[in-house]
Amino acid sequence: MDFDGKIALVTGAGSGIGQAAAEELARRGAQVAVVGHSLDSARAVVDGIRDAGGVAEPYAAELSEPDAVEDLFRDVGERWARLDVVIANAGVNGVWAPLEELSADEWSHTIAVNLTGTFLTVKHALSMLKAAGGGAVVITSSVNGTRVFSNSGASAYSSSKAGQVAFAKMAAVELARHRIRVNVICPGAIETEIDDNTEQRNTDGLHPPVEYPDGQIPLTGQQSGRSAQVADLICFLCSDAASHITGTEVWIDGAQSLLVG
Repeated sequence: MDFDGKIALVTGAGSGIGQAAAEELARRGAQVAVVGHSLDSARAVVDGIRDAGGVAEPYAAELSEPDAVEDLFRDVGERWARLDVVIANAGVNGVWAPLEELSADEWSHTIAVNLTGTFLTVKHALSMLKAAGGGAVVITSSVNGTRVFSNSGASAYSSSKAGQVAFAKMAAVELARHRIRVNVICPGAIETEIDDNTEQRNTDGLHPPVEYPDGQIPLTGQQSGRSAQVADLICFLCSDAASHITGTEVWIDGAQSLLVG
């Protein structure tokens, strides 16, 4: 599964799953547009890729804002004429709170970053994917909203993640004639920094009183998955080995969602 000569764009690439995906794609030969929330975080990842002999360029954009995403793809287009791979990974956990305490602005912010940001990323990537004669899109969703509904208070987050799966399936059918494949990954507990942008407010007592004495992850017990494992899945879905896979969600959670859903 090498990506020699391929051009990839990864959002949310300043840390966590996005960083691991950008680094692994570059290690396998892709040239990578590394899109972070801040330019500093994107540059740090690019520096590491370049130090390892890879090719990458840093970018930053607020992906919930249409003008910012349009500007991003204009800048990427000035560097590369096409894209072969797009990883729509950027997202936030947002505010987790009881429904009566969750404000409309808090709801809208989570939906805007996670779902609207995914839509805008794919929308503006299409001309470059078509210029390549087709390509692969992978969207990072979650076990929440797809198999797990016991994380009470995560209504906005789970709704945005369920929406990403529906969007991917609609896009997969629409874009198949252009040889553009669209798939979704649904990670469970992964060692990332996404919890840093989570605000939990008065969620104690919302969750069902359930105990898992051997841990929530049947495959590993208490041990979360690693971003590198998710990056391997992303690379598979973007490779020729997955050439007949589209419109499909893949859970990568060590069976966690089957236990706690």
